[in-house]
Amino acid sequence: MIYRLIVFLVLNFGALAIGSQFTRIGVPSDWYAGIVKAPWTPPGWMFGAAWTTIMICFGFYMAYAWPAIDNKKLLILLFAVQWLLNVAWNPIFFYFHNVGAGLFVITLLTVLVTFMLFFYLTELKFKSILIAPYVIWLLIATSLNGYILLKN
Repeated sequence: MIYRLIVFLVLNFGALAIGSQFTRIGVPSDWYAGIVKAPWTPPGWMFGAAWTTIMICFGFYMAYAWPAIDNKKLLILLFAVQWLLNVAWNPIFFYFHNVGAGLFVITLLTVLVTFMLFFYLTELKFKSILIAPYVIWLLIATSLNGYILLKN
Protein backbone atom coordinates (compact mmCIF):
# COMPACT_ATOMS: atom_id res chain seq x y z
CA MET A 1 0.00 0.00 0.00
CA ILE A 2 2.72 2.49 0.96
CA TYR A 3 4.67 1.89 -2.26
CA ARG A 4 1.54 2.37 -4.40
CA LEU A 5 0.62 5.49 -2.47
CA ILE A 6 4.08 6.99 -2.98
CA VAL A 7 3.99 6.24 -6.72
CA PHE A 8 0.59 7.87 -7.17
CA LEU A 9 1.49 10.85 -4.98
CA VAL A 10 4.65 11.44 -7.03
CA LEU A 11 2.66 11.23 -10.26
CA ASN A 12 -0.11 13.49 -8.93
CA PHE A 13 2.24 16.12 -7.54
CA GLY A 14 4.34 15.88 -10.70
CA ALA A 15 1.26 16.95 -12.65
CA LEU A 16 0.74 19.84 -10.24
CA ALA A 17 4.38 20.88 -10.55
CA ILE A 18 4.15 21.00 -14.34
CA GLY A 19 0.87 22.91 -14.23
CA SER A 20 2.17 25.34 -11.63
CA GLN A 21 4.83 26.52 -14.08
CA PHE A 22 2.02 28.03 -16.13
CA THR A 23 -0.17 29.27 -13.27
CA ARG A 24 2.83 30.91 -11.60
CA ILE A 25 3.29 33.02 -14.72
CA GLY A 26 -0.36 33.23 -15.78
CA VAL A 27 -2.12 34.30 -12.59
CA PRO A 28 -0.19 37.57 -12.13
CA SER A 29 -0.27 38.33 -15.88
CA ASP A 30 -1.98 41.39 -17.31
CA TRP A 31 -4.22 39.08 -19.35
CA TYR A 32 -5.58 37.23 -16.30
CA ALA A 33 -5.82 40.41 -14.22
CA GLY A 34 -7.85 42.05 -16.98
CA ILE A 35 -10.46 39.38 -17.59
CA VAL A 36 -13.86 39.29 -15.91
CA LYS A 37 -13.92 36.46 -13.38
CA ALA A 38 -16.84 34.78 -11.68
CA PRO A 39 -18.01 36.35 -8.42
CA TRP A 40 -17.51 32.93 -6.75
CA THR A 41 -13.82 32.77 -7.75
CA PRO A 42 -11.96 31.60 -4.64
CA PRO A 43 -8.97 33.55 -3.32
CA GLY A 44 -5.64 32.53 -4.82
CA TRP A 45 -4.37 30.66 -1.78
CA MET A 46 -7.37 28.33 -1.91
CA PHE A 47 -6.30 26.87 -5.26
CA GLY A 48 -3.04 25.57 -3.81
CA ALA A 49 -4.72 24.23 -0.69
CA ALA A 50 -7.48 22.58 -2.70
CA TRP A 51 -5.16 20.94 -5.21
CA THR A 52 -2.85 19.68 -2.47
CA THR A 53 -5.78 18.09 -0.65
CA ILE A 54 -7.25 16.71 -3.87
CA MET A 55 -4.01 15.09 -4.98
CA ILE A 56 -3.40 13.50 -1.58
CA CYS A 57 -6.93 12.07 -1.57
CA PHE A 58 -6.61 10.96 -5.19
CA GLY A 59 -3.29 9.29 -4.39
CA PHE A 60 -5.00 7.25 -1.68
CA TYR A 61 -7.91 6.54 -4.02
CA MET A 62 -5.57 5.14 -6.68
CA ALA A 63 -3.53 3.19 -4.13
CA TYR A 64 -6.72 1.53 -2.91
CA ALA A 65 -8.04 1.05 -6.46
CA TRP A 66 -4.95 -0.76 -7.73
CA PRO A 67 -5.48 -4.05 -5.85
CA ALA A 68 -9.30 -3.81 -6.00
CA ILE A 69 -9.69 -3.33 -9.77
CA ASP A 70 -9.23 -6.35 -12.00
CA ASN A 71 -8.80 -4.46 -15.28
CA LYS A 72 -5.54 -2.65 -14.50
CA LYS A 73 -5.08 -1.55 -18.12
CA LEU A 74 -8.32 0.41 -18.05
CA LEU A 75 -7.52 1.87 -14.63
CA ILE A 76 -4.10 3.06 -15.83
CA LEU A 77 -5.56 4.36 -19.09
CA LEU A 78 -8.14 6.41 -17.19
CA PHE A 79 -5.49 7.66 -14.77
CA ALA A 80 -3.12 8.57 -17.64
CA VAL A 81 -5.79 10.44 -19.61
CA GLN A 82 -6.84 12.25 -16.44
CA TRP A 83 -3.19 13.17 -15.81
CA LEU A 84 -2.72 14.50 -19.35
CA LEU A 85 -5.93 16.52 -19.29
CA ASN A 86 -5.05 17.96 -15.89
CA VAL A 87 -1.60 19.02 -17.06
CA ALA A 88 -2.83 20.27 -20.46
CA TRP A 89 -5.39 22.70 -19.08
CA ASN A 90 -2.80 25.03 -17.54
CA PRO A 91 -0.85 25.97 -20.69
CA ILE A 92 -4.03 26.05 -22.79
CA PHE A 93 -5.65 28.52 -20.43
CA PHE A 94 -2.77 30.51 -18.93
CA TYR A 95 -0.15 30.43 -21.73
CA PHE A 96 -2.23 30.32 -24.90
CA HIS A 97 -5.20 32.19 -23.34
CA ASN A 98 -7.53 29.81 -25.16
CA VAL A 99 -10.47 29.88 -22.78
CA GLY A 100 -12.74 27.87 -25.09
CA ALA A 101 -10.25 25.02 -25.50
CA GLY A 102 -9.60 25.22 -21.77
CA LEU A 103 -13.30 24.75 -21.10
CA PHE A 104 -13.35 21.75 -23.44
CA VAL A 105 -10.36 20.15 -21.69
CA ILE A 106 -11.64 20.79 -18.16
CA THR A 107 -15.08 19.48 -19.13
CA LEU A 108 -13.50 16.27 -20.43
CA LEU A 109 -11.49 16.02 -17.22
CA THR A 110 -14.60 16.53 -15.10
CA VAL A 111 -16.52 13.88 -17.03
CA LEU A 112 -13.61 11.43 -16.79
CA VAL A 113 -13.04 11.82 -13.05
CA THR A 114 -16.79 11.63 -12.39
CA PHE A 115 -16.90 8.48 -14.52
CA MET A 116 -14.12 6.97 -12.40
CA LEU A 117 -16.06 7.77 -9.22
CA PHE A 118 -19.17 5.92 -10.37
CA PHE A 119 -17.52 3.20 -12.48
CA TYR A 120 -15.40 1.94 -9.58
CA LEU A 121 -17.96 2.58 -6.84
CA THR A 122 -18.89 -1.10 -6.56
CA GLU A 123 -15.28 -2.19 -6.03
CA LEU A 124 -14.13 0.69 -3.84
CA LYS A 125 -17.36 1.35 -1.94
CA PHE A 126 -16.81 3.95 0.83
CA LYS A 127 -13.22 4.57 -0.33
CA SER A 128 -14.76 6.26 -3.37
CA ILE A 129 -15.26 9.30 -1.14
CA LEU A 130 -11.55 9.95 -1.71
CA ILE A 131 -12.18 11.02 -5.32
CA ALA A 132 -15.18 13.21 -4.41
CA PRO A 133 -13.09 16.34 -3.61
CA TYR A 134 -11.59 16.10 -7.09
CA VAL A 135 -15.04 15.92 -8.71
CA ILE A 136 -16.39 18.80 -6.61
CA TRP A 137 -13.38 21.02 -7.33
CA LEU A 138 -13.56 20.23 -11.05
CA LEU A 139 -17.21 21.23 -11.11
CA ILE A 140 -16.26 24.56 -9.52
CA ALA A 141 -13.26 25.02 -11.84
CA THR A 142 -15.36 24.20 -14.89
CA SER A 143 -17.92 26.79 -13.85
CA LEU A 144 -15.16 29.38 -13.40
CA ASN A 145 -13.74 28.61 -16.84
CA GLY A 146 -17.21 28.73 -18.38
CA TYR A 147 -17.98 32.08 -16.77
CA ILE A 148 -14.74 33.52 -18.14
CA LEU A 149 -15.61 32.26 -21.62
CA LEU A 150 -19.09 33.81 -21.47
CA LYS A 151 -18.08 37.17 -19.99
CA ASN A 152 -14.89 37.94 -21.94
